[in-house]
Amino acid sequence: MYSWGGSTKDWKKPGEYKYDSARAPYLDSMAAASRAKGGRHYSRGSSPDMKLVDPRGKTISSDSKNVIVFGIDGTGSMVNWPAEIFDRLPLFYQTLSQYRADLEVSFGVIGDATCDSYPLQVNGFGKGVSLEDHINALFPEGGGGGQVSESYELFGYFALNNVNVPNSVSPFLFICGDEKFYTAIDPAQVAHYIGDKLQGALDSKKVLESLLQKFDMYFLHKPYGSGGDAGTTAEVREHWANAIGPQRVIALPGYDRVVDIAMGIVAKKWGQFGDFKGNLSARQTDPNVVSAVYRSIRYVPDAAAAPTHSVIDRGLPPGKSSRARPSRMLPPGDRDPDDGKKAAS
Repeated sequence: MYSWGGSTKDWKKPGEYKYDSARAPYLDSMAAASRAKGGRHYSRGSSPDMKLVDPRGKTISSDSKNVIVFGIDGTGSMVNWPAEIFDRLPLFYQTLSQYRADLEVSFGVIGDATCDSYPLQVNGFGKGVSLEDHINALFPEGGGGGQVSESYELFGYFALNNVNVPNSVSPFLFICGDEKFYTAIDPAQVAHYIGDKLQGALDSKKVLESLLQKFDMYFLHKPYGSGGDAGTTAEVREHWANAIGPQRVIALPGYDRVVDIAMGIVAKKWGQFGDFKGNLSARQTDPNVVSAVYRSIRYVPDAAAAPTHSVIDRGLPPGKSSRARPSRMLPPGDRDPDDGKKAAS
């Protein structure tokens, strides 16, 4: 299990990579905080901690300029992938926070709202060792309904309407999974799990297209099932590519490369790809592993081509607190006309 702190002695090439020396005291403090809590652990548990991850009536907010929202499919076909991603939390956070010290991250788990008990779980934003509590609050229940679709669109709806990041410059949204999204957002599911009232179903593709105006979004695509069903894998890829563009559907070579690929995308966009390459090569001696990461992100543009302005909708009135609940980013007429009256009462 990866640990907090700036030591790289356990890497395959110890000493070949060093974290930013100016960040050393901060890294040491995180290591000490982790020890004080009894060290690292990831416990799957038998249910989520709904005090932290219940999405109903919830808006998550960050005043940071640099944020990442990371939703992970927790259904049965993902097997051990969520645990492997969570295991690499210190590597993920410590590497990226040295590039942008104000980095804040929100982790969530996605299931199937047609059959799972906890199909939408979302943490608030956090940083440092506190993120351990966030991932331990999540429960990838290993369900799913076998329809080659999961409720990614429900997570997308939440991210569009219930994530408030007014100061962020090109915030990132990663969704890691192996199936399609449902083509329509069910108003009954939105009401039950999020608490919003809609007049009718929403087109999932349109919601995902709207997300691209708010986030730098990527679908991190695990091969379907055990990886042997090339036909379904291709079908899922096309489904997502038609909604968000083929360059934003990132093929994953294995469970142990998800975090590397997410870090590589962010490093490219932040102009830190050279440092990331040094980080990766110090941890991996197999050239095939390294080349697989580079191949997965080869079409992601680097910092020179990345936008320098925020891609989010800046619809908040002047002086409006970033902690306030944002206006719904829905097409006119899609919201219950009585909902606003109730909210104002």
